[in-house]
Amino acid sequence: MTTADRSAGRRLVFEDHFDAAELNLAVWLPHYLPAWGSLAATAASYDIHDSCLHLRIPTDQGRWLPQVHPAPLRVSGIQSGNFSGPVGLEDSPERSAEICVTEMFGDAVEPGGSTAVGMGLHPFRDPAVAEDFEAVRLPIDLGDFHTYAVDWTADQVEFFVDGQAIRTCADPPRYPMQMMIAVFDFPDRTGGGDDTAVPELVVDYLRCYD
Repeated sequence: MTTADRSAGRRLVFEDHFDAAELNLAVWLPHYLPAWGSLAATAASYDIHDSCLHLRIPTDQGRWLPQVHPAPLRVSGIQSGNFSGPVGLEDSPERSAEICVTEMFGDAVEPGGSTAVGMGLHPFRDPAVAEDFEAVRLPIDLGDFHTYAVDWTADQVEFFVDGQAIRTCADPPRYPMQMMIAVFDFPDRTGGGDDTAVPELVVDYLRCYD
């Protein structure tokens, strides 16, 4: 693994530090894939304070679209666009791949400070993108703040955690994509004793460069 700062010399094209009292609705839609259901059924539970976005799933939040996702799932998320596909634009069916910047599950956390951090590509319906995803165990405490980044070009996408290059995937999507940030709960994976737990994802800032 190598340390890298790929922002040097690049132009900042977008950033959000969540400093305002309200979510910037000119940028963010406070729903998770609303094109698949209704605004009410996909609405996020969130607030902004201490210059951070807090996405959470309260105990009384219902399942996310059981007619679409039969396995029990609850989710609270925001996204930078509203299209029908899983992640890509899907203005045509094949433009639907995902660059997963980071994904962590509760059962991937080891006491003492390590977490299996998922990152990579999911093709969905894009025949030009190969499935290339791995959960890499890293010595990080998921309860602390960390930086997660990608360097995305037409030829490859490189994944970073706290400035450390972790892995690289070739032949990523070559079309515009929407950004999605979400916290998930899988009720059927419970080990019991967590009925009052409230999953929460805290985001300090986002930056994009070209």
